[in-house]
Amino acid sequence: MVASSLDLGALVDVAEAAALAGGEVVASHFGNARDVREKSTGDWVSAADEATETLVRDVLAELAPGIPFFGEEFGGDATSEIGWYVDPLDGTANFLHGLEAVGVSIALVVDNKPVVGVVRVPMMDRTFRATQGGGAWRDGKQIGVSTRAPRSAISAVGFPFRSPELRPRFLRAFTAAFGELEDMRRVGAASLDLCWTAEGVFDGYFELGLGTWDVAAGALIVREAGGIVTDWEGDPDNWLWSGDIVAGSPEVHAKLLDICRDSAVS
Repeated sequence: MVASSLDLGALVDVAEAAALAGGEVVASHFGNARDVREKSTGDWVSAADEATETLVRDVLAELAPGIPFFGEEFGGDATSEIGWYVDPLDGTANFLHGLEAVGVSIALVVDNKPVVGVVRVPMMDRTFRATQGGGAWRDGKQIGVSTRAPRSAISAVGFPFRSPELRPRFLRAFTAAFGELEDMRRVGAASLDLCWTAEGVFDGYFELGLGTWDVAAGALIVREAGGIVTDWEGDPDNWLWSGDIVAGSPEVHAKLLDICRDSAVS
């Protein structure tokens, strides 16, 4: 399927409507999480995650019928050339601890590329959105990546706490980046890391082993804001499926990519 054959403007409106509806569910559960359980070590799910995904799926199906859906909690059709990829509550651990850095992330992926992305930040009343070729926006205002040099840059990171086998490489990259940049931040929600990189709050971001639903929307928003997104080897497409992602303004991305490449064991 060719993305140019789709009405991306209409579809991003659909995604935003679904994200806003999902965000209301998240907000209604905040501070009162129920049915909390651990899917795997450090990987939590609650009734809010599941209720949000169900509502988002239903809104998307009603407003854009016929497009396959894949969500973090209940799965779906991940084999189609077109599909919605949804993280209904990105930052569940933050949510459970009362930290407001959580998002609802919705992306439309066509032929292995995100073409629509929306991230709703319900507890902060912010909405980020982008379409392929249409720029990146926050609450109706166009956004762009920073112009800070690497030495003045702050990069967001995510720790691979669920994957012990990834920790040695991550720690090598983290140590090197900490020596090259001004400072580092750990938010705990990949969609927000990417959106804040897109609007220049952060200058870059890197992490290993994420899910497609974690990164698809935010990465498109970074690209449409003038940033660059690759995997840790510099591939412009593989990050969508591997979850090994490096994003940032052009200059900071180049620095982070060198660091991440060098962190591999030869």
